Amino acid sequence: MTCGGTGGHINPAIAVANRIKMISPGAEIAFVGTEKGMESSLVPKAGYPIRFVKVRGFKRKLTLANIDAAIKAVTSVVAAKRIIRDFQPDVVIGTGGYVSWPTVKAAAKLGVPTLIQEQNAFPGVTQRMLAKYADKICVSFEESRKFFDASVQDKILLTGNPVSASGITRAQAREKLGLEPGALYVVSSGGSLGAEKVNEYVFEVIGSYTGPKGIRHIHSVGRAGWEKYSTIAKERGFDKYTNIKISEYIYDMQLHLAAADIVIGRAGAMTLAENACMGKASILIPSPNVTGDHQFKNAKVLADAGAAIVYRESELDGAALTAAVRRLAEDEKARREMEARVRAFAKPFADREIALAAIEIAKRAK
Repeated sequence: MTCGGTGGHINPAIAVANRIKMISPGAEIAFVGTEKGMESSLVPKAGYPIRFVKVRGFKRKLTLANIDAAIKAVTSVVAAKRIIRDFQPDVVIGTGGYVSWPTVKAAAKLGVPTLIQEQNAFPGVTQRMLAKYADKICVSFEESRKFFDASVQDKILLTGNPVSASGITRAQAREKLGLEPGALYVVSSGGSLGAEKVNEYVFEVIGSYTGPKGIRHIHSVGRAGWEKYSTIAKERGFDKYTNIKISEYIYDMQLHLAAADIVIGRAGAMTLAENACMGKASILIPSPNVTGDHQFKNAKVLADAGAAIVYRESELDGAALTAAVRRLAEDEKARREMEARVRAFAKPFADREIALAAIEIAKRAK
């Protein structure tokens, strides 16, 4: 497995790895990532070994950093070849991030079958570049096909996004978290690295509504925002609320999502897939800093179907987000209707389809 950068690339890889172990308990699985990416902590926590290569992305403007990126684009492939020769995999699966480039390319050059999985409707640059090297391309949206060359269309398989099966019911999750049967639970996050505006708006929700109302609420500020927002939380007296928890990252997110009544977050492909599979009422704030505005486009599909509430970051503030949370919190019927509608978008067996596709191309190569 190779993946890197954010949880949006890493968690799908872990989900597929877990499914492969379920299908073939004797399977040996190792990850390739970067030391600076979140995979360096998330992968070991999931129980898998990880090896590292040095690679970085190119900037859109001319900078000296691009010279280093160009050098690493070559040297990282050499390093990945050494790892592959040492591990001798039957198949290499890449789920995105810059580190997928050297690892999948190296595998293809060494004759090892490869599969890549794209989470978003608009495929990332790395995955589009790797398409010609891949034996199978798994996509999550039908519209993704048009962004790949005609020469690889026969390799494309629509699977949806793999989400980790928590194996825990809502009742079990709530009991484990110490939630009363009728207590409302809000889970919010700006993503694995965090988002300034999401943190700002959610803190207003906490200070003016969920905190004083006694509503259980956990918020992840992200790696980039931890130092700043943990300090702000103390300054605003959030530590006096026993119902509020501020964390850097929610490692057991599946547990918290299973228990949640309202989810607030970005509109990355994995967030949408998890919300759909778990049937969660959500308030989505798509990131404005993504290629092709794909987060808003994906989220709008849900909004149009009444399956989520969607706000552009530029059109939102803390008061508006608080009002939206209050509406959902105080209208159980509206929450139940949204839960039913979002479940229609679920593809709960994506991890199995990707795992089986990887096993198939590995067997075919023998």
